[in-house]
Formats: sequence, C-alpha cells, structure tokens
Amino acid sequence: MTNWIEIKDFNTPELGLYASLSEVQLLRYYEPKPGLFIAESPKVIQRAVNAGYEPISFLVEHKDLEGAAKEILAQFPETPVYTAEYDVLIKLTGFALTRGMLCAMKRRQLPSVEEICQNACRVAVLENVVNPTNIGAIFRSAAALHMDAVLLTGGCCDPLYRRAARVSMGTVFQIPWTYFDKKISWPEAGMDSLKKMGFKSVAMALRDDSVSIDDPALLAEEKLAIILGTEGDGLSGQTIADCDYTVKIPMSHDVDSLNVAAASAVAFWELGKKNLT
Repeated sequence: MTNWIEIKDFNTPELGLYASLSEVQLLRYYEPKPGLFIAESPKVIQRAVNAGYEPISFLVEHKDLEGAAKEILAQFPETPVYTAEYDVLIKLTGFALTRGMLCAMKRRQLPSVEEICQNACRVAVLENVVNPTNIGAIFRSAAALHMDAVLLTGGCCDPLYRRAARVSMGTVFQIPWTYFDKKISWPEAGMDSLKKMGFKSVAMALRDDSVSIDDPALLAEEKLAIILGTEGDGLSGQTIADCDYTVKIPMSHDVDSLNVAAASAVAFWELGKKNLT
C-alpha cells in the first residue's frame, strides 16, 4: 500500500505525535481550537471512527497490517500508516501497544452541558476523578448501565486520554459527555444549572443521614444526576450539602467503601432502571 511508511528514523517529525508529545501537549496542539488525542487498539479506534472522529495517521505493528488493523486501514487509503516490528514500536512510544495499533485523531468541539442534557433523564456527574483507569471504567459502566450522559468537573482526567479511552473499550465515543464550563464555579453554579434543567441530585457518599440506594423515591424521580467524587476523599462537603439526596450502598463484612469505578456500576444499575421502563 502506498500509504504504508516503514519507520527508519525516530526523528521523523510526524512521529512526534506518538514519541515525544505528552497528552497535555496533544490536547493543546491546535489551541485555542480542539487538539489531538491518541486512540489505542482496533476496537477503540473503530468506535472513534464510527462516532465521526478524523484520523491524522496510524501506527501499526507489521503483523497487524493484514490482521486486526486491516478493515480500519481500508477505510482511510490516503491516511499515513507508520509501521515497524513490535520491538521498534515499543522503543518509539515507550509503552507496550495493545493489539499493535495506535491512531492520532482530531478532537472535536465539546457540546455544552445544556445540549448534552436536553433529552436526558439519568446523568452521571464526576467530581475531580483523576485516575484515567477509573474514568475509563466509569464510562464503560455508564454506557452499559443506562446513563444518558456523563458530565465532568474541570479537575477530572480527560476521557480521551489514551488509557482512559482504552479502559472504556471505546465507550467514551458512544455515550455523550462534556465538561462543566470552566468559567462557572463548582459546585455552586454547576449544581444550580442541574437544578434549572429539572434534575434532582444524588450524592454518592458514606453518611449517616443517607438513604439506601434502593429507596423507591429515587426510582420515582423523573430526572436524576448521580454525583461521584474523587478517589480517596470522595465528594466535597459543599457538594453533598447542595444535593437533594445522599445515597449509600449497603455493604457487608465491615467493608467501609468501594472504589469509585465499582461504586459507579452499582449506582448506575440501580438508579438507571428508570430508563428501562
């Protein structure tokens, strides 16, 4: 194929997207316009393509050119495909590739919170969740367990960071999401915007004044915003105070808490049942 380019020089400028630029630098690549991100593995890349994201180039292990990557590459016959043996690609990127394929893609302008929530009745809200593995796992649960959208505060890890998108299995490209406008304060203005859109807010927190997650009043609510906090510390006191409900997941064997990603799956399944009726 004429668009296959054998990697012979790590200093080739086009390879900088994979070799030398950090994810923050990629994010700001076209600043103030949306930047770039790196998608990893054929399934994640295909889901990004299906969602309308545009590839800039591909980085593919030799054996996958006619294997796992073949169908995707056939869709973009003019897009550069940089290729080498696996050990060369590891030296270039500095990490082991999942199924031998990366893709540099253009970001898109994020919609507003109001656009995302226009027809939603169950949304997940993430407050300062910083671990990309947790972000990816939460997105996968949100997509699978009946959430309509995911909203993030400014302190959250970017869902399009390589590891977050890979752990999500590409569901970051399937469920609508956006950040709260960084010009408005969280939780004050952010919570106020949810209230104006008709959402009742649910703080997932370990408090004595909480209600059980299977409380019938929660399922009866027409619109719920389920708010989960940062790893370790959980939600801020102000966020909990501003919520309509504080909800606790009943646990046994004296376990005091769940990882935020595990807690999200339980919360989305139980509180997302409204979307099944």
